[in-house]
Amino acid sequence: MASKLNWRAATVAACMTLAAVCGSAQAQEIPMVTGQHWTTSTEQVKKAYLVGVANAVQVEAAFAGATPAPDTQTIIPRLVKGMKGKTLDGVREGLDKYYAANPDKLQRPVLETIWFEMVVPGLK
Repeated sequence: MASKLNWRAATVAACMTLAAVCGSAQAQEIPMVTGQHWTTSTEQVKKAYLVGVANAVQVEAAFAGATPAPDTQTIIPRLVKGMKGKTLDGVREGLDKYYAANPDKLQRPVLETIWFEMVVPGLK
């Protein structure tokens, strides 16, 4: 139980740190996490980010239930299929390797990198 509380506290702290790294956002603006943010974040912040993305996908998939929207209206089924078998640590390591090998692409959004470097190849 204590380890769950520690994990939750670490996750909350990591999310707050990521929010600070991304800067303050106005009401109509959502900060885009780029490779620059990724490469300067701690492992805990990276994990918290990926947990947040995974949770958003799970919520969307659960909301769709047995009748998911067609591919023309959502990317969730393709995202789930393309990421099948990947772990959060595997995704984190993949992103670390990608940005280390491509320092000229640090302005590329992390979600775009996940999509084109992990999801799309996973669909084939």
